[in-house]
Parts: sequence; structure tokens; C-alpha cells
Amino acid sequence: MRLKVFGLLLSCVVPLHSASGQGTAPVFVHQTGGKSYTLMGADPSKGATTTIPTVLAPVTLSFESKRVAGKPFALDATGDVPALLRSPVFTRFKFGSETTQYGDAMLRSTFPYAKQWHTLLSRPEIKPVKVTIPVGYGYVLTSKSTGEAAAVVDLEYLQKEIFKQLPKQDGKLVFAVTHNTTFYAMGDATVCCSWGTHGVDRATGNSFVLASYLRRAPVPIEDKDVQPLTQQLAEFVNDPLFDPLYQHELYEQHLNPASAPGNAVSWMRPASMRPGDGGRCGGNRVGSTYFQLQPTDTNLKNNFPASEPYPVGSGSAAYHVQNVALMSWYVGSSDTTGKTYSFPDTKILTEAAQPCPARRGAGPAATPTAEPIQPPATGNGHKLIGYWSGYAGANGTFPLRDVSPQWDYILVAFATPDKNAPEGTLQFHTPTGMDPATFKADIQYLKSKGKKVMISLGGGGQHFTLANPARIPNYVSSVTKIVEEYGFDGIDIDFESPSLSIDPGDTDFRHPTTPSIVNLITALRQLHDHFGSNFMISLVPEGTQIPAGYPSYGGQFGSYLAITYAIRDILTFIDVQDYNTPPLQGLDGEIYQAGNVDYHAAMTELLLHGFNVGGDPKQFFPPVPASQVAVGFLVGDVEPLEVTQAMDYIITGKVPAGTRYKLRKPGGYPEMIGAMFWTIDGDRRGNYNFSNSAGPLLHGYPSRH
Repeated sequence: MRLKVFGLLLSCVVPLHSASGQGTAPVFVHQTGGKSYTLMGADPSKGATTTIPTVLAPVTLSFESKRVAGKPFALDATGDVPALLRSPVFTRFKFGSETTQYGDAMLRSTFPYAKQWHTLLSRPEIKPVKVTIPVGYGYVLTSKSTGEAAAVVDLEYLQKEIFKQLPKQDGKLVFAVTHNTTFYAMGDATVCCSWGTHGVDRATGNSFVLASYLRRAPVPIEDKDVQPLTQQLAEFVNDPLFDPLYQHELYEQHLNPASAPGNAVSWMRPASMRPGDGGRCGGNRVGSTYFQLQPTDTNLKNNFPASEPYPVGSGSAAYHVQNVALMSWYVGSSDTTGKTYSFPDTKILTEAAQPCPARRGAGPAATPTAEPIQPPATGNGHKLIGYWSGYAGANGTFPLRDVSPQWDYILVAFATPDKNAPEGTLQFHTPTGMDPATFKADIQYLKSKGKKVMISLGGGGQHFTLANPARIPNYVSSVTKIVEEYGFDGIDIDFESPSLSIDPGDTDFRHPTTPSIVNLITALRQLHDHFGSNFMISLVPEGTQIPAGYPSYGGQFGSYLAITYAIRDILTFIDVQDYNTPPLQGLDGEIYQAGNVDYHAAMTELLLHGFNVGGDPKQFFPPVPASQVAVGFLVGDVEPLEVTQAMDYIITGKVPAGTRYKLRKPGGYPEMIGAMFWTIDGDRRGNYNFSNSAGPLLHGYPSRH
């Protein structure tokens, strides 16, 4: 219902059970800017106090991937309950000139005209929940130096399991709280990380907030105690009808996330620029959409979430809450929503959201202003490896022959599954507007210059599996045709999650039983036998698919280990993506997050040194020879200095200042191939800032041979 009387925007109360059948906590509709938004509570113009009954469900997580004295390791939030009850979530604290609960203070900042209006949470009923996390649905990270643990868990799986134990809680808001746990979405641990989610549970209709309480975290985490819970509560307040599971379905069907239940402006929809983040955009991409990220968050990709905490209370009663965007930041200030944009710290956001520029056509021009540096005439065996997609920027594609001479191995992206052909068939088409004959001639031109040109199979967002052995001939014949028609030197395997997933019961990487893995190994050997010993095969696993096999083996975790082990005698190189990865553990027993030299060194040395798969000393994955290992970087996600420092450290042992991780081999690994980048196109648009720095570094080392 929408009312507009005498030019004033009013709010109206929606019944406890809305017409759509979603939500059990009370909500109201607010109109501003010609649009309607549903929020938690009751009409502020009525000036009443609404008290929402609550349920607090401390969650005990038991992990089958980690056992202590024969029993699953557990992270139990039960011990956090007393601190939660004393926190600003349920107890009154001082916010500015008022003393009240966090959610109420936030709503009153949104509607400052409502002087005698409050939305409070009752003291909760306590209903503990225990959930087993099977292998493949999460893993535990433990710091050797502190002994403290944290977990990385499939958020959708956990939500479903929790509400199997919590039937419909009429009229109540459920707080499901885990301990020291971060989450990934879409069943894909590379879509990481969040402290939780919120909204309406599909199965039960329960209004809920799911988040973690942080206490004695095993790594330096900026967020503290109830900060994750207050972030999710704030998001629930401003979007109580959000359906997180529906986001997955929309993504899978390639539909607009804004069509999901909830407010159209909800958090980072539509995409808005984050203040102080160099003009980069928050997203309406899958991770952002599912997690409903705050514009006040920082350092969100891959790592434990981080945001500047806001301290409230003092001494033993001190807590840290989340700074969040008020509605006015998204919809603009008004007489009803006020003229401040963030809470509790009004200085975090000082102006309204600005829309992101268009992604394509807004970047640098196709023609670089810098010149590529020429490599030495005599190679030293170190290689600069890059993916070419043909996208030059605002002016379309650029030809292969224009690739900087610093690149030694050029991986053309991608050959993709042919949905109009028998299962297992791959297809390749040159980029739109590019003549196939010219493209083939460019491949020969590069090869005449001593370059290797390979075709990459798969790519992110492409689902491909060889679960049926009868489809192996389709795969082999289609790949053979592509390689022979274009003259490629070999193939690169880029089958990302969930294309490769270890089946339950498949526990030995040396003797895999998962059909999609077994059949792919067979197919790769057939291709190698057909083309001969000079045929190149490379693997480009995500972080979940190799180094995540250290804390846990199953599902997506470690799914490339069996392949790498089985084809080690015909493998040209492997380059793990150091950018599609959640937090992981190094051989030193410490936890590392992406985006620094420590992470690159720790994750690369897992391959170079070998490790106990799933922490089991009976399942030791042997070292991969350094001559078969490269490090994978993402242009735009890393700075050139980080790349050169990481490569210098891993290859020569030269330790950059501030590095914590100590190589098991202090002198480094001079036999390593080098570095891989996604993409050559992005490097060119950036005036060769990576190839002109990493290339000369690699090509300037002593010979590998």
C-alpha cells in the first residue's frame, strides 16, 4: 500500500505476514523518490514502540574434514551467548545523544523526524543448534602460533541445515550465530568471503540474521566481536524480505538479481562506487549480490571481510559495531530519511552514492601509449605466460601478432562446451570481427618468433564434465580438431568449480574414483599420445582446487590434485590462480590471505615442497618439480611491485621487507618457469605495466638449465 497525502511522503504498516507470504518479523513500507522500500518495524509517523520477539540460536559446527582424537573438530558459539546478550544488539548502549539498541539507533538515524518512535529487540529465547559440515562443504584453519581456529563454510548449505532444526518461528527474528567462521556463496569457495547473510528463509518463512561472533581470531582481523552480527542486522533492517537462496537461482538462470524479493536498492544494487576506493565499484555481481556487501567494507575479495569497527561502551563492556550506509546514501536524502549517509560514524560516508560507469568502453583506449620492452635474444628458460582473449578495450579486439614480445607462452581463451553437440564436445570461435585466416596466420607468426601458443579449455562460468566415459571420444576428437585446425602447440585445462568436484568416498588422490576426474585423465593421455611428446599440457587450478587440498580433501577442495599427480610425466606446467581463492594455510601452520607476497610464497611452496592432503600424513602429495610450476596473477587485482617481489622471493630467496612466510628452501627455486597473468589484454590496456616489469625480471635471471 502506498499513500501520499498533501505532498508528504508517509509510511504504512504491512501485516505481520506480507501478501507475498514472506517474512515473519513486522515490516513497514516507506515511499521516497517515487519508489517503495520495505524496512523492519512499524510506521515511524505513528510514534509508537515496536518490540520484536527474537530467538538466539548458537550454532555448533562439527567438521568431518578435521578430527581431533578421532572426533570431528568443533567450533561452538554457545560460549559466546553471554557476551551476545550484553552486546548492543540486545542491550542499550550510548549512540550519540541516545541510549538504545544498535538497530533502533540506526533506524532513528534514518528517520530523524520520528521523535517518539522505537524499534527494539526482545531478550531472546536460546535455542542451540548443531550442524555437521561434511567434507567438501567447509574446512578449518588453525594458527600454529596461537592455537586458535577459524572456519570457511558453505553459507547456503549451513542456512538450510540450521532451519531444518528451527521450524517456523511466528513473528520472531532468528539470530543464528556461529563462532569465528567466514562464508562462501554459490557452493563455490572462490566466491568468498562474508561474515553471514540475512532475510527470509525459503523453507520455513523465518526472518533471520546469520552471522559469526569473533573471539580470539587466529589471524589479525580488523572486525571484532559483534561487528559481523551488527552488519547483517543493519542489512536486515533495511531489507527484511531479502531471499539469499533465490540469488543463487537467479545467477544460475542468468536473470537479473534485482528481480529477487526485497528492496531494489538493496545494498550494492545497483552498482555504486565505494568511497575512498579509487573509483572502483561495488558490484551487482554474484558475490556482492549474495552477500549484500556494505559500501563501508574494505578488502573484500577472497579474504576475511574487513571494515573499520566502531567502538561502543568501555572497559569490560566494550563492543565493536559495523559502520553502515543509511537509506539516504542509496536513495538520496529527504525530509523523511534525513541528510546523513552513514551510521554510527557519520564521517564514513559524506555524500550520496554515485553510479558506476559502464564497464566496457570506459577503460583505456585500445592503443597503448607506452612501448613494450624487447626481451633478450637468448632465452634463459624462464617464461612469462599470459591469457589472450582479444579484447583491447574501447576500440574492440587486437590481433595476436600485436602481443608484447615479452610474452613467451600465449594461452588463447577459450574453447568452450558446445551445447548443440554431443556431451563432451568443445568448440572454438575467433573473437567477433576477427578473420579466422588472419588469426591462424598470427599464430604461425608468433610461433616463428619462438613463442608457444596454446588453446585454453573451459574458463570461468563454463560448466564442463566428463562424468560419462562414453563422452571421452567426443572430447578428444573435438579438441584434436581445434588444435590441428589452428596449429596450437597444446592445451590448457581451466575447468573451474563446479566442473570438477571430488565425489563422496573418493579419498585417495593417487587412485581417484570420481568419474569426471578419471575420464579427464584418460582423455589427456589420449591427446598426448596422439600428438606426441612435444604436445604441451598445462593446468590452471583455482586456489580451492590445489592448495585448499591441504586442510581438506573433497568436493572442490583439492580437485586438481589427482589430475596433477596422474599426468605429472606429461605435464608442461601448472600455475595456480592466486586470485580465485579463499584464505588458506601454509606449510608453516599459519593462515594466509590473498593479495601479498606471503600468500604467493606460501601457496606456491605447497606445490614445490609437497604436503599432507587433508592433513593426513598417509596421503602425502609429492612435490611438483619447480620446472613445471608457475605463479598465477590477475591484472587489476595485484600491483606490479607485488608481482616482482613475489617472483624474486620464490625464485631467488631474496626476502622482501615485511614478509612473514619463510621458504622451506631459503635459496628459492631457480628452476621455476615463471609467472602467469590473466590477461595479456589487460596488461596491454595498462600500458604493459606487468609485462614490462615481470618480463624483464624473469628474462634477466640466470638460465634455468
